[in-house]
Amino acid sequence: MRFDTKSISDPPDAIALDGSEVRVLCGLSRGALSVFSLQFDAVARAVAHRSIEEVWYFVAGRGRMWRKLGGQEEITEVSPGLSISLPTGTQFQFRCDGAEPLTAIAAVMPPWPGEGEVYAVAGPWMPTVP
Repeated sequence: MRFDTKSISDPPDAIALDGSEVRVLCGLSRGALSVFSLQFDAVARAVAHRSIEEVWYFVAGRGRMWRKLGGQEEITEVSPGLSISLPTGTQFQFRCDGAEPLTAIAAVMPPWPGEGEVYAVAGPWMPTVP
């Protein structure tokens, strides 16, 4: 095991299946951090994860997050200072309703396992991302 130090990248490290920009931060064997951004006026695709769970903390912008798991479903207004949880299997979709990108720091547990982890689902809004 070694220490890791990493600055956030200017260009995204990846584009998630939901259409958001992903910037990968440090990680360890049981979890990792990433930054997700959705450009202003954009609506992400609705997705779910097969094995990971996440906790998001919003740091910029404003918008809404739809979450559905079993019989529980809600739409939450999101803005800086708010955190939300995404238990394994949660269907979710988010949208940026403001004039600046909606940005969240996310703890991913366990670390991202790779291709095939995320799959598309039907959400409440029509996606606008390419």
